[in-house]
Amino acid sequence: MEIYALLMFAIVVVVLLLGFPVAFTLGAVAVIFGWIFLGLDIFLALPLRIWGIMSNYTLLAVPLFVFMGVVLEKSGLAENLIESIGRAFGRMRGGLAIGTVLVGTLLAATTGVVGATVVTMGVIALPTMLKYRYSTPIACGTIAASGTLGQLVPPSVILILLGDVVGVSIGDLFLGALVPSLVLVAAFVIYLLVVARRRPDLLPALESPADGAMSSLALLRDILPPLLLVLAVLGSIFAGIASPTESAAVGCLGAILLAGLTRQFSLGKLRDAAEQTTRLTSMVFMILIGATAFGLVFRGMGGNSLVQDLLTDLPGARGVFLAAAMLLVFALGFFLDFIEICFVVVPILAPIAQTLGIDLLWFSVLLAVNLQTSFLTPPFGFSLFYLKAVAPPEVRIGEIYRGVLPFVALQIGVLALVILFPGLVTWLPRLGAS
Repeated sequence: MEIYALLMFAIVVVVLLLGFPVAFTLGAVAVIFGWIFLGLDIFLALPLRIWGIMSNYTLLAVPLFVFMGVVLEKSGLAENLIESIGRAFGRMRGGLAIGTVLVGTLLAATTGVVGATVVTMGVIALPTMLKYRYSTPIACGTIAASGTLGQLVPPSVILILLGDVVGVSIGDLFLGALVPSLVLVAAFVIYLLVVARRRPDLLPALESPADGAMSSLALLRDILPPLLLVLAVLGSIFAGIASPTESAAVGCLGAILLAGLTRQFSLGKLRDAAEQTTRLTSMVFMILIGATAFGLVFRGMGGNSLVQDLLTDLPGARGVFLAAAMLLVFALGFFLDFIEICFVVVPILAPIAQTLGIDLLWFSVLLAVNLQTSFLTPPFGFSLFYLKAVAPPEVRIGEIYRGVLPFVALQIGVLALVILFPGLVTWLPRLGAS
């Protein structure tokens, strides 16, 4: 029966690759295999598990953080931020690209919505970079990679979902992901500086000083509001004043107040933000319910025990498991969305990691860094499609693919660095605990 459990997992992956809806695929395959091999009584426990999901206080942070990000995007604050930092850094070689990375970092800490960030920066920053003869692949790669920082920079939705699935404190996970995310941002900036120095023709400075000139007051006006919001949200979590869910509620209120100060926001846009949040949240929770049914049948058929026995009985089980887990997640990222991997694969890997004595906080951050690459890896990286949708017609998809490859390599390098130096993850949580 354990072999049939693996067959069930393989069928789910194949059906997802064919493009069928994730939540219904997971639920349907679970019902079919459960009915054939275990009987319908196995599903008597499912309503209680679904109720546990719907009443999970931690998961309430997901729609709140999504709403905060959508409000900031629709209010025009994100657009003003991109334009201001672009002009401030434009006079140095590669300055527009470096400014884009910094904007992506700040938007990641405020919006966390990858699609909105990539589209916004693609609409505003990409035409400017192409106008000043930036290399098309590098410009596209910078925007796509910077947009995915919302996957790792706290407060990230994927960190909340991983924390709930693995059973790690969300606050500790935010602290643990902070240093690796900053290391990744630094790696992006250093790469662009090196390219600008060695090939200035690929990343030129703005020709006219007036194009890059901007008053300090105007720059502060555009940067300070989202920065204060980040400090309010993350600071309240790190200081232990509020839980992630409570700080997310504070972030929503702050985003609405900031948006209200702009002339581009209205009640209609507030309603649109609420509707978009509802759609995104419903999708996440439907997938979670389908994954719960899948996990119930998979464990009932002994699939978890079989995978655990296979990996723990190997020589050097800890290292072999870690390498196999990272390779599996990276490979699936070429074809599956991060939510699918989080809800289908991670529940199988996490108990094995715990059995092998692997620090689950460290393991969760490794998964988050790895999952971030799923937005960039061809052929189905979602950031690539978001960018192509808003890019000028002359930008070919092949140029976008070429542009993201160095950034994927940088992400793999940071992943290796975090594996070699676990203290990058564990240092801040231990400091906060003391």
